Amino acid sequence: MSAARPLTALRILAAIAALPLVLTACGYGSESTDDGTRAEVAAGAEKLSADEVKIGYFPNLTHATALVGVQEGLFQKELGGTTIKSSTFNAGPSEIEALNAGSIDIGWIGPSPAINGYTKSNGKNLRIIGGSASGGVKLVVNPDKIKTVDDVKGKKIATPQLGNTQDVAFLNWIADQGWKVDAESGKGDVSVVRTDNKITPDAYKSGSIDGAWVPEPTASKLVAEGAEVLLDESTLWPDDKFVITNIIVSQKFLKEHPDVVEAVLRGSVKTNEWINAHPEKAKDAANTALKELSGKELPADVIDPAWKSITFLDDPLASTLNTEAKHAVRAGLLEEPDLKGIYDLAPLNKVLKAEGEDEVDDAGLGAQ
Repeated sequence: MSAARPLTALRILAAIAALPLVLTACGYGSESTDDGTRAEVAAGAEKLSADEVKIGYFPNLTHATALVGVQEGLFQKELGGTTIKSSTFNAGPSEIEALNAGSIDIGWIGPSPAINGYTKSNGKNLRIIGGSASGGVKLVVNPDKIKTVDDVKGKKIATPQLGNTQDVAFLNWIADQGWKVDAESGKGDVSVVRTDNKITPDAYKSGSIDGAWVPEPTASKLVAEGAEVLLDESTLWPDDKFVITNIIVSQKFLKEHPDVVEAVLRGSVKTNEWINAHPEKAKDAANTALKELSGKELPADVIDPAWKSITFLDDPLASTLNTEAKHAVRAGLLEEPDLKGIYDLAPLNKVLKAEGEDEVDDAGLGAQ
């Protein structure tokens, strides 16, 4: 670790691994839930090489590919007689632990835990095999206190957690403004206040923070409380796209059941196609799944703007993951990682080619 950032290795690994993305009512604990979801298998459907495939995802809008694909039976249709067993997670570390333990085979997850899981295992536990979502992150502020970018200096801005994807992005943005902040303490020209997404709206209402760099639907929840969007993070990226959700698989499962992996990817591609062709129906399906998983659905004034800010796509946007890793290194929160081999996009490209779609690129980080 950088001498300028005297975090212990364990604290940094915990910080980078803990990537909560777009949470609904969930917190950042390590708990997972076997939701018992097993889609109905068509009569006479033939099994693939595995009896079942265990998939994991968050009950979040950025994981809507999984939410909608399971809800609408689009994954099961491609899997035939191989059944789906799904589990939901509150944070990235627990999903990586489940993958390592064999409790799940395939998962939807954000870039930071994927990077951390891969580097901690010396490149032996997972591969990123596809993309799922881009965008959905905003800097929202109190309009009475902050009207321009310059007004952010000296204010208290929340991020979800030390070292998570949004925290790293905000620290990098601060550095781009020429301001200085100590990454560990969050103190400096801007006060970075690490605040659990589930309590950020209350912190905003109480005045203990002046704004937040947060994912959806937290950003839209704050807007519903009177905040205004100062910056959409997507505007900082080429073509307004950056990875927020990847699809990962255990290398063991990929080697032993390539036909099942290909079927799940085919289901993901067809789900994204359906989401983009039927955005309102897909939004309703995602909200129905959220209600079943968490006990509550998102109100229209939250889900409508949140949904519009997320792009669902198959491309993992590999170059942006590499850039996000560099941002973490720049902030002093990560040693220079060796990401060579983190991607295996051959199965996805096979599916895309069969669907008449363009193949996607691994930015030179593909497995040999």
